[in-house]
Order: sequence, then C-alpha cells, then structure tokens
Amino acid sequence: MTLPLPRPVFDASTGSGGFGKLPEWDLRDLYPAPDAPEFTRDMGWLETACTDFAARHEGQLATLDADALLACVQDYEAIDVTAGRIMSYAGLRYYQNTMESERAKFMADAQDRITAFTTPLVFFSLEFNRLDDAHLDQLLSQNADLARYRPVFDRMRAMRPHQLSDELERFLHDQSSIGAAAWNRLFDETMAGLTFALPFEDEPLNLEAVLNLLTDPDRNRREAAARVLAETFDKHIKLFSRVHNTLAKEKAIEDRWRKMPSPQHGRHLSNHVEPEVVEALRNAVVAAYPRLSHRYYALKAKWMGLDRLQVWDRNAPLPMDAPRLVDWDEARRTVTDAYAAFSPKLAELAEPFFTQGWIDAGVKPGKAPGAFAHPTVSTVHPYVMLNYLGKPRDVMTLAHELGHGVHQRLAAAQGELLSATPLTLAETASVFGEMLTFRKLLDGAKTTAERRTLLAGKVEDMINTVVRQIAFYDFECKLHAARAEGELTPDDINALWMSVQAESLGPAFDFMEGYETFWAYIPHFVHSPFYVYAYAFGDGLVNALYAAYEDGLPGFEEKYFDLLSAGGSKHHRELLAPFGLDLSDPAFWDKGLSMIAGFIDELEAMED
Repeated sequence: MTLPLPRPVFDASTGSGGFGKLPEWDLRDLYPAPDAPEFTRDMGWLETACTDFAARHEGQLATLDADALLACVQDYEAIDVTAGRIMSYAGLRYYQNTMESERAKFMADAQDRITAFTTPLVFFSLEFNRLDDAHLDQLLSQNADLARYRPVFDRMRAMRPHQLSDELERFLHDQSSIGAAAWNRLFDETMAGLTFALPFEDEPLNLEAVLNLLTDPDRNRREAAARVLAETFDKHIKLFSRVHNTLAKEKAIEDRWRKMPSPQHGRHLSNHVEPEVVEALRNAVVAAYPRLSHRYYALKAKWMGLDRLQVWDRNAPLPMDAPRLVDWDEARRTVTDAYAAFSPKLAELAEPFFTQGWIDAGVKPGKAPGAFAHPTVSTVHPYVMLNYLGKPRDVMTLAHELGHGVHQRLAAAQGELLSATPLTLAETASVFGEMLTFRKLLDGAKTTAERRTLLAGKVEDMINTVVRQIAFYDFECKLHAARAEGELTPDDINALWMSVQAESLGPAFDFMEGYETFWAYIPHFVHSPFYVYAYAFGDGLVNALYAAYEDGLPGFEEKYFDLLSAGGSKHHRELLAPFGLDLSDPAFWDKGLSMIAGFIDELEAMED
C-alpha cells in the first residue's frame, strides 16, 4: 500500500491555530487501536490466505474454467482488501506524526510482514499473463461477472513485454521494503525533522510553516523564509542527492531488465495512457509558457511595483489584497455550498468527511506536510489530510481534496480491483471541485478589485498546477536521462533544476543564490517518479469538462457522476466520449490552456 502524494500547497496542543476547532482523524473505522484483536486477527488471516491461495492456484490458472477463475480473482481481491486495510491504518497513523518512533516502527513492521505474506502471490500476475489470448477471451465470454474484470486484466497484460522470470519477480517483491521504500522513508523522516530558525519567530518552524510564509504579505518575511529554506536544504543537499541518485539508478536497472523504452514508460502504463497523449500535453504546455506564466508574472511585477520579481514573490499576495484568514467553519461552508450548487448529491457525499472524523486538518509537530485524500479500501471510506493555515488557497485545497474523497467514495462500488482510478483521471473530481468553488466565489464578487483578486489567485493556482508541474516533469526527464550517464553531483542536479525554472517562469524573475536546491523538498520525485504530469492532465481535462458544463451539455450532471463512479473500470476514451472529448486530439490541450489565457486577458483588460 502506498499513500497518495501530498498536494504541493500553531497551536501545537490542538492544531487549531485560531481557525476554530479543526477536525482530526478517527481511524477506528479501520482498527480500534494498534494492539486491537481485530488487527491481530486480520494479520493472521492474511498470512494463511496468501499461503492457501498459492497452494490452490499456482501452476493451475490455465486449467481453470470461467467460474473457477472468477472465484480465484475474487479470493485475490479479498486478500488485497485486507492487506490494504492494514497498511492504510499503519500509514495514516504514521503520517499523523512521522517523528514518533513507535508509529514508524509499527508501519515498518506491518510492511515487512505483508511483503513476506504476499510474496507467494507474485505468481498470479505472471502466470495470468501467460494465458493465451483466445483462451482468456473465451472464458470472459462465458461469465459476465468475470468479464467485469477485463480492464484489470488489460492493465496486467500490458506489462507482458516487460515481465521478468518468476524467480526475479519474487526477488524484487521480497526486497521492496528495503529498496525504494526505505529511501522514501529516509526522505520523509528527514523532511519532517527539519527545523527553520527565523529572526521574527520565537520557536523554530517546520517545513510546512516556512513554505506558508512564502505567501506572507510582508516581503521581508517572504525573503527570510526563502533564504532559510535555501540555507537548510544546502546543509542536507548531499543526503538529498544520494536519495535521488540511488532511486534513479535503481529504477534504471529495473527498467533495463524489463526492457522499458524510457524511464517514463512504466508510469504511462500504470496510468493506462498512451505516451503520445502525455507528449502532446507536455508540448502544448511548454509552447504556452509565453502566453501563460511569462505574461502573468510580468503583470504581477507591475502590480507589485517591481522591475523584477524574486522567487519569494511568486506566490505573494497582491498588494491590493486585504490580508485575511478564513476560519474552518467558513471554509467548510464555502466548499459545501459550491458543491451543493452543482448538485445536492455532491454536497451529501462530502458531508461525512466533516462529521465522521474523515479529515485531519491541523498543523501539528511531526505531521506530514502537504495534503492528500487516501481511499483506504473499497469496504471502508477515504480519509483526507490537510495542513490548514487559514489562507484562501487552503480553502481551495479543501475543495480539491474533498473532490478526491467524493470520487473515491463513488468509485468504491466497483470493488477493490476496479475502483482505483489511473492518475491521469484521478485529478478530475479534485480539480472540478476547485473550479466549482472558484466560480461560486467569482460570481459573488461585489467589486472589480475583489474579482481581480479572485482571478489572479485562480491563475496562480492554475500556473502552479499546469506550468509548474510540467516543468517538474521535464526536470525528472532530464534527471533520469543524466543519471543514466553516471553519478550526479548536487551541482549537476541543481543545474538541471534551474534549466527548467528559468524556461517556465520566464524573464520577469531573478533567482536568488540557493534557489537551485529547491528541488530537494518535492516529495513526488522521490515517492512516485513522473507522477506530476497528472496534475496538468487533470487541469486541462477539467477545463474542457467545465466548458461543456457551462455550454449546457444535456445530462451533464448524470454523465459526470457516471464518470466518477466508473473508477478504473473504463479507459479514458470511453469515459470522455459522452462529453464529446478526445484526449488523442492534438488540439484538445489547447482548449484548457486557452481558459487560463482568457483569465489573464481579463486581468490585463482591468489595467486599461
């Protein structure tokens, strides 16, 4: 089980920070406690179930008729549910306080045991992929319940050209907890343990709190935050370089053995998306840099009365903005009202997150930074993590993560194996939830200044989601290509980072000494290589979906819920056909980028 990646965005006793009572997770829907008999029972069941499954089915898949193969798949799915439930509980407890040794040990021990228990299952996908196509097609035609799993089988069989021997696959599975997972954990614990001393703060701050200062109205405080980040990252840069060098090399070795044509190919396979679709997205965004980020940041420099922007100005509030904090109740009301305006059903699906302990919102010592929605397993419910600091952007983060949560609730009806949505479509409901919230706020704007503030904030969020994430993707592509030529020094990685930053942010920026190390804190590069294009993918897709909604596409609401409820049971072509959308059309991505450009047009017009 891998927890979702945080979305890149103190009263220590309560985590409230003056925003009202912030909710905390109630994990008892997973297990009552770490030492609960239910946890011990499920661990014991899992060990026996895995052993029994292998004893019954290994070497036998080709002999099973349709009914027997269905029973086999359902047994596998039940094992997946229990293993996922255990690791969801262990992982979520750990993310609440990554600095507590007991929680770290509990998660590591659970992962080690589950890895050992499930090693006998490695045969299943390997043997399944050796089934003859005609034989499998015949079985699927004989049993409709088995045929439901075809999308799962298709994704498995897409890996056939890259499948290793049974012995090698077992070895890779067996050592997984001490390979990339161990480096991931080292990165997480190092980041969670960093402290930053600032002259205007009585106590050292954690990473999340310092990143939050980059949106402070006071430019001196923003600069101080940027410089202390650079100073601290530089002190640990050799460790972060070692993490990236090791993970990139490990991936390259496995990719070579699997005959992957590129470092990105495995991600595209897991996302069930064609490489040419991703390449079209990447090329469209890069070509749009001048009319998006370059143009917007030139406008922002003018608003701020600056000839040049510094990196600490990128997410600064506009000088005409009245600084304000949004308490939790207002944030909840804003998002749920926006959801309800689209569909009461959407608001109803979001309600239990607020009332049943499904959100952990406060900033607390040791808590993982960022935000995410974790689906746990299809038999329980999702949990949302935030680090709520009362900024307007935090309200959008709430809207985003609740969108994920609603999506995960709807998709759960597909069952464990079919509910997981490929990353490229997993951002659909989250970005759509943001758009609903933004549009409701924009419609309620009473003055031109308020409208400009909202538009500028949305443009900045979209640039961070589209331009910045594609720049991240290009950085990763360059990093993995360079690592294939040999070990990378910190200076080598720094240079790759700056090459994409200057290109994507544009000529309005100067880059302070030390900014070249800011690649170090991005968790996506460590946890899930090439994940980041999913954000840009989701934004472009949602812009096109929202345009269809605004244009009054008949039955949009029903079609939208059908899309979310499908989970991973359909390919993106089939899911988007009812909306008249085709991601393989090279012009598709320009439609979404034009929406961002249109917002900038409106902002420029306000200057006339």
